[in-house]
Amino acid sequence: MADEGTVRVDLWIWSVRLLKTRSMATTACRAGHVRVNDERAKPATAVKIGDEVRLRHDGRERIVVVQKIVRKRVGAPVAAECLIDKSPPPPPREALVPIGRRDRGAGRPTKRDRRELDRLRALNSTLNPPPGG
Repeated sequence: MADEGTVRVDLWIWSVRLLKTRSMATTACRAGHVRVNDERAKPATAVKIGDEVRLRHDGRERIVVVQKIVRKRVGAPVAAECLIDKSPPPPPREALVPIGRRDRGAGRPTKRDRRELDRLRALNSTLNPPPGG
């Protein structure tokens, strides 16, 4: 890279532990789930100190501001120093509609159970729409 004060966005997202693997970070960039300064970012997009990075992952949007450039994965305490988290708080667990779970060893669901599960899933998808859609 020409400038020492920049790093690839996929590498930085992985380094500060926003995503578990670098390939997940690259895939998120390619899918359009990462924005740098409100512009869609490719995996090789350079980020520098002061840039705002938005990441949609697991039904939640993370908004962080780059504080420090890191090129290698760092521990959680160091990663916390590398960014300012401006993300909205996650919704409380009570706000999410629970998805039906069967007891372990209960066997296959009956036709009636399956219809109830389908009804719950349909209700969950209307109350908690997927992000960006």
